[in-house]
Amino acid sequence: MRVPLLSRPLVLSSSPIVCSSPPPLSDAAGRRRRASQPKAMAMAACSVRLLAAAAAHRSTSAAAVRQTRRRPVACSSLSFPPGGRGPSSSIRASFSSISLPSSAPFFNLLPPDSDPFIQWDPPPPQDASIHSGSGGVGGGRGDEEGSTLVVLLGWLGARQKHLRRYADLYRGRGVGSVRFVVPVRELVGLDLGRRVERRVADLAAEIAAWCDADRRRTLLFHTFSNTGWLAYGAVLENLQSRADIIERIRGCIVDSAPVLEIRPEVWAAGFSAAMLKKSSSLTGPSSDFLDGSTLNGALNKVNSVSELTRPSWGETFLLSTLQKFFEIVLHLPDVNQRLRKVLAVLSEKQPSCPQFYLYSSADRVIPAECVESFIGMQRSRGLSVSAYDFVSSPHVDHYRSFPHLYSAKIDEFLKICSPARV
Repeated sequence: MRVPLLSRPLVLSSSPIVCSSPPPLSDAAGRRRRASQPKAMAMAACSVRLLAAAAAHRSTSAAAVRQTRRRPVACSSLSFPPGGRGPSSSIRASFSSISLPSSAPFFNLLPPDSDPFIQWDPPPPQDASIHSGSGGVGGGRGDEEGSTLVVLLGWLGARQKHLRRYADLYRGRGVGSVRFVVPVRELVGLDLGRRVERRVADLAAEIAAWCDADRRRTLLFHTFSNTGWLAYGAVLENLQSRADIIERIRGCIVDSAPVLEIRPEVWAAGFSAAMLKKSSSLTGPSSDFLDGSTLNGALNKVNSVSELTRPSWGETFLLSTLQKFFEIVLHLPDVNQRLRKVLAVLSEKQPSCPQFYLYSSADRVIPAECVESFIGMQRSRGLSVSAYDFVSSPHVDHYRSFPHLYSAKIDEFLKICSPARV
């Protein structure tokens, strides 16, 4: 009897990726690559178990969908609906039996639960913002035109400390902020974002409450990667019944996104980069934008450009496994339906405010052509859309790579978003 592929034991030595011997690396690059191997393999082992479970229950979910009527929920996102409704309850019950090794190095890389999802940063006093030397959009809380809040929606795996740098950027311009992050551990338990969905609903409720306290208050959104962009779509969906708040959104900045199509390879790249962090080859720029010696202004003693951009065999295995996993999960009926609903909001129901896309041709997670295609789509709808290609900076690394230029572009956009004198 033929044994299903996912039921066979993994024999890593038979993999052509493992058998091939990479060319020798320099000492620094070699140490970095060797250090990433255990992490990548631990994550890949967990991913294989998730993949096997997803494949085993794919037929179950398909049969359940044919027999059960699906019901909509108020807050749609990437997760299954709460409660025992139809196929999702049986799938969740099956997935909940999966045991993952909590002591594996994989889980040590994920943000601790103590890192809050939502963090508020008040604006500076009005006199401080006046002397900041930059154009503000609302000043402090005492400004006669009302204050402005920027909602920072982080990339997958971002920490609050990562977004604090952007919060400080806006604070120097007299704008308070609220930071929202999505830890990787919230999406690897195969509830597929159920907890994240509740957190997004909480964020939308807090934003609404802040706006209700003063009719003069306005909003900006600054999203990072596809995760932050999808979170923005979920927030907009939660606020669809609040046209008064949607009208107060003065602008949206999209950093390193979007990809509108449901592409498993993009999801796999994003998760892999979030898991491996600096050890990932995807967090560096494309080889087409490296001169072999310089990366983000720092001298790198490497033998060739390919050493910086070529993934290790462990990372390659992780990417392949994650892609197979998302090929299954993203096409589960409930997940696919809710994802498409959020994407429809982002493509067809965006506020009439200006949009600003910051991206890079060297981004190895979000293809630049996908960003440019979406920009063209939004312009065809008559919306005010501007964009800037940083050309050589890696994924969500434009501010660190070009801090002065990034700040200048933010200032230009803030002037567009508000009639306030700057």
